[in-house]
Amino acid sequence: MDYFYTTDIHGTSFSIEGDEAAHLSHVMRMKPGDEIRIVDGRGTAYDARIDALTKKSVNGTILATYVHHNESQREVTVAVGLLKNPSKFDFLIEKVTELGVREIMPITTARTISAHAKSDRWQKLALAAMKQSGRSFLPKVHELRTLADVLADPRTYDRKLIAHEQPDPAALRSGGFAAGSAIILIGPEGGFTAEEKSAAEKAGYQHWYLGERRLRTETAAIVAAAMALIESDPLA
Repeated sequence: MDYFYTTDIHGTSFSIEGDEAAHLSHVMRMKPGDEIRIVDGRGTAYDARIDALTKKSVNGTILATYVHHNESQREVTVAVGLLKNPSKFDFLIEKVTELGVREIMPITTARTISAHAKSDRWQKLALAAMKQSGRSFLPKVHELRTLADVLADPRTYDRKLIAHEQPDPAALRSGGFAAGSAIILIGPEGGFTAEEKSAAEKAGYQHWYLGERRLRTETAAIVAAAMALIESDPLA
């Protein structure tokens, strides 16, 4: 069943407008009586029937509701060093969204090369990836911020992890975490500096060893997100 996004849901009725409505009517060529799947971006999905549609809007009836549809109990945030190649960061956004992350924070660090953020574009990519993968929660793509801003963020997490490329007896080595929340820091090309790693440790971040092979930033972000969203707990 095709997925469409709207927040205009009231009781047993819904409305879709703008680009979503145009895609539904012109591209998918839906008609009254067809059934679709709607997601609100906040964790709920709906089976729905189209009752009426025009070139600019679609209206219909909610048939069934699914709370926390296709979402993990874990709330994973990835804070990733901005990449020099924009297409690689686009790819990163799409894949970590498909995997189930809740928030994506592009960051600048001492070794970040690019300083051009495309938050609006990335949010649209996250929306498309949410619908394609059958999720019901739309990840928030934050505006570009510095690593120092992330480390100073007062929000609390059950896990605060920094991906680490060197073997370290004290580093976590596998698995994800029990139901809860985590933030994972991923460095840019060239990785984090020693000073940045030290600052992260002082802010309560624990090293997380992702394996023997040196991973590109976009690969490390995808691997870390996948590992964080599996069943086992690295501290168990």
